[in-house]
Amino acid sequence: MTDETITVRGHTRTAGFDRRLVPPMILGSVLNPINSTIIAVALVPIGTAFGAPSSQTAWLVSALYLATALGQPIVGRLIDIFGPRRLFLLSTSLVGVAGVVGTLAPNLGVLIAARVLLGFGTCAGYPAAMALLRSEAKRTGRDSPAGVLTTLAVANQTIAVVGPLLGGLLIGVGGWRTTFALNIPLAAVAVTLGALRLPRQPSVRTAARGGPAAQIDLPGMGLFAAMLFSLLLFLMNLRTADWYLPVVAVAAGAGFTVRELRAKTPFIDLRVLGGNVPLLATYGRALVAYVVSYAFLFGFTQWTEESYGLSPFHAGLVQMPMFLVGIAVSVAIGRRGGVLGKLLLGAAGQIAACALMLTLTAGSPLWALLALGVVFGVPQGANNLGLQNSMYFQADPQRTGSSAGLLRTFAYLGAMIASSATAASFGQRAGTAGMHHLAWIMLVAAVLYLLITVFDRSLRRLSTEPAREA
Repeated sequence: MTDETITVRGHTRTAGFDRRLVPPMILGSVLNPINSTIIAVALVPIGTAFGAPSSQTAWLVSALYLATALGQPIVGRLIDIFGPRRLFLLSTSLVGVAGVVGTLAPNLGVLIAARVLLGFGTCAGYPAAMALLRSEAKRTGRDSPAGVLTTLAVANQTIAVVGPLLGGLLIGVGGWRTTFALNIPLAAVAVTLGALRLPRQPSVRTAARGGPAAQIDLPGMGLFAAMLFSLLLFLMNLRTADWYLPVVAVAAGAGFTVRELRAKTPFIDLRVLGGNVPLLATYGRALVAYVVSYAFLFGFTQWTEESYGLSPFHAGLVQMPMFLVGIAVSVAIGRRGGVLGKLLLGAAGQIAACALMLTLTAGSPLWALLALGVVFGVPQGANNLGLQNSMYFQADPQRTGSSAGLLRTFAYLGAMIASSATAASFGQRAGTAGMHHLAWIMLVAAVLYLLITVFDRSLRRLSTEPAREA
């Protein structure tokens, strides 16, 4: 059925979802994954250029994760208050600045700082996209963004496929600095599209008048940052010498809880969030799902290189079936109604993949590794969609941006746990015994994901809602 059109201030707009918003939404949301994946092939040449060991270049990965995990819920909350346009333009501009800093970096320290800027600069893309979906649903009266959510999921998974390949091409043409310079034109296009197509928000009143600026809970944001930063630092490198970090995290968490329960306009409304058990379950599912996903990406890839004997290039090719199947699954189920079926499919895929991983040895045929990638592709596609749909329908409409940011934060918490589990399982070398130990940890997380899903009765209500075109 053709959408009706309406005229606003002399401009004709469709009464359905405004498709002009899709390009900036996609570009904004892929800025983070492209910088997360492209660095994988740049670590070795960067280390060679600066004479830095892998223990130091690893901070190029961790810096982006830390900044993004911290920044997404904070930027998401600011999007809830000020609207997506302002934060989108500011953040994507910061991506361009980070590209310049990284391209010209004279040493590793400046390069790490550029990755921190990239982490904060890419924070607005996903929360802004979710907020735009919510505002379009309110404008059109159609609260069903299945088509756009599918497009976002496919775009992010496609970037995961082409990121390392693009990075290798850029490095071959112009060296590792080109992987940072890429952000300059990407940011320029994103800012231009955002300025031209994102809807303008009403002017923000001053805090003295009780307007949106008065809703910024700086103490709450500061305590949240201290809690999460300490926790993530501890998870990144589990050592008894860092015992004080979880203590700091607990103390900051206690202060954060007291502050948020007393604040008139809290950063994270713990009363509402605590009463929203379905959304909390979704965050829990995201955490354990990404423990499984990132443990496979980190751990299995190391094993294929160190024990199975594949080159880094061929180890990357072994991952290709997972991403390609993930894209196919997303397209196939993206427009189907409900989320329970997607989540159950993802749970079954995770359990099957972990069980298959336990059967592999250094003498397994190559087709067995490729088959594992195919099986892992099923939850890769199903879980991303299921989690996005769940969060969208379960979150407080007034806090869609911060809720979307928190979903990503829990995903990065899962990534950090996966990294620590991989290090603990392998020790000095990624052997087969360590890979099997990691697979058991992944299997426990996968079973926990299934249990959280099966016993969440709220998902059945979401599954009764028919999918309509976004």
